[in-house]
Amino acid sequence: MKKLLCCFILIQIFLFLPSSELFAEELVRVKWINDGDTIILNDNRCIRYIGINTPEIDHGNKKAEPYGYKAKLFNKSLVFKKKVRIEFDKEERDQYGRLLAYVFLPDGRFINEKILEYGYGFFLTRKPNSRYNSALLKAQRKAMSGKKGIWHNWKEKGEGYIGNKKSKRFHLKTCRFGKEIRDKIYFSSKWDAFWEGYAPCKKCMSVWW
Repeated sequence: MKKLLCCFILIQIFLFLPSSELFAEELVRVKWINDGDTIILNDNRCIRYIGINTPEIDHGNKKAEPYGYKAKLFNKSLVFKKKVRIEFDKEERDQYGRLLAYVFLPDGRFINEKILEYGYGFFLTRKPNSRYNSALLKAQRKAMSGKKGIWHNWKEKGEGYIGNKKSKRFHLKTCRFGKEIRDKIYFSSKWDAFWEGYAPCKKCMSVWW
């Protein structure tokens, strides 16, 4: 009778829990590094790190961005051919079909966080995946304060920018998307916007550093 009751409870758990919670963590080896924020696992799944964005490497007709290959090499030094723990959030895939995940080494090192901490990318929040937002923003601020990586020798004109409090993106004052924002916040510099956890609009700032 007790065994039947236990089986019934387990069935109920599996029926009502979403798949993202049932399979929230896995341990698997990394076989390839695409760039600073994307890896390929041994089972050929493509993983895009949640909460960060790194400079692009060469692809198609586009040239590599500054620190693009450095970010890739740093990512490689952390996880290539190593076993990692994969942790998902509420939304599991992006518009390209890549799995969105937080990646950890068995010793507990948080890869998404480490990339920001050493200045090889910037914080990029996107709802509903926000579990580690505080830790990731803290790591970015640490890199900014230490002038590491992309934050080294930072220079800008400080033209003023418009931020969207809802999406956490910031825009040039001339950007039509920025003009349509209802809940706005103004920044005097890109640095200030990044410090507050905002990321640049791709439409009006293809080159953000």
